Order: sequence, then structure tokens, then C-alpha cells
Amino acid sequence: MVTALAAGAEAVQVFSDLDELLQVSEQWAPDKRIRAGERGGAKVDGFDFGNSPLGCTPERVKGRRLFISTTNGTRALQCVQAAPIVLAAALINRQAIVDYVLKHKPETVWIVGSGWEGSFSLEDTVCAGAIADRLITNLGCTLEDLAENDEVIGAVSLYHQWQNRLLDLFHHASHGKRLLRLNCHEDLKYCSQTDLLNIIPIQREPGVLVAEKYLAKVG
Repeated sequence: MVTALAAGAEAVQVFSDLDELLQVSEQWAPDKRIRAGERGGAKVDGFDFGNSPLGCTPERVKGRRLFISTTNGTRALQCVQAAPIVLAAALINRQAIVDYVLKHKPETVWIVGSGWEGSFSLEDTVCAGAIADRLITNLGCTLEDLAENDEVIGAVSLYHQWQNRLLDLFHHASHGKRLLRLNCHEDLKYCSQTDLLNIIPIQREPGVLVAEKYLAKVG
């Protein structure tokens, strides 16, 4: 989602149900839409894209809306779409997310990992830890000051152990192994990078995220 918006996609609209995605996207002209469907890490037959960010080049997505349904991420976004502010975070836009939080200073921040079919996942947890760790650094506070539950402490601890070997961690993760079996080596390399893009996908209306560029620099 981050990569598609950085490449100029008009918006990203998320769905938990593939049939609903097809029905809603049918209202858009074919040259103004991209249908992305992923289940089990693989592209769904009949869809333009799966869930690989590497296909989201400006030539393919600029000016078009990405209608997307994935095994985990889009379902998680739909679960929290009633929240006052919804942002989509990844390692690649970690600093942009942190800068947004530092500027707006919300009283409470929930980092919701989409996991894998309702269970724990290493990649989402280490991303949550990376965000929390950078907040600690930028705020000049302690982990105890920031963390409101055990999950934050666990996520930061995981990040501290693997921060210089994130790609190795992805290779250990069950979903990483699943993607490796699908020959998605380059996807893992790309997604293991930190602070690559300054794009924040922010929910404009329920289920629809648009790009907000964030250029603030915090020491």
C-alpha cells in the first residue's frame, strides 16, 4: 500500500471479501482501477496484482485506484476503520509514521499487527517494535514510559535483537518461508528495509487510504 501510493496511485481501497472488491471496483473504468487479490501469499487468479510491492511501479499504478484484498492486512484495516485516525505502517515508512505521531501527539497509539490468520507473526511484531523504538529515541523517554502493555515490550525486545538482521528474521518467519517457497525473495529484501519512503497511507473515508507525504525531520 505504501509503495503503491508512493508511485502515484490515487488511493488504496481495502476489502476483506474478494467478491465485494470485484463488485465495488466494477464501478470504475478499467484504466482507472487495479484489482489486487492475495490468499496464502499467492496472487488470486483473475486479479491484476497479488500483494507484491515490486509490481507497484508508476507506469502501472499512477492515477489509478488500487482495490486490494489480502489474507491479513486488509482485514485488520477493516477491523479498525472506525478509529479516529488510521495509518498504514511498514518498516519502509517507519520514520514517516513516527514523525506524524510526534507532530500530532495523540494520547494513545495502538499499533495493530495484522498477523497471520488471527495469530502472531514475527514480521508485524518486529515492525511494531521498530516504530516504538524510534518513538523512544525521538521522545527521549524510556521503554517503561512508553509501553502500556507487555506486547510493546516484547516487540521492542524483538527489534533490538534483530534490527541489523531484519532480512534474516524474515527468512525465519513462517510467512517469510511461505513467500520463499513462492520465489518472492526480492519482496522480502524490499520489505526488510527501514525508512525508505516518506509516504503515510491515511484513511480518508472508511476503507479508503490516500497518501500524505511527511517531510518533518526529528533528531
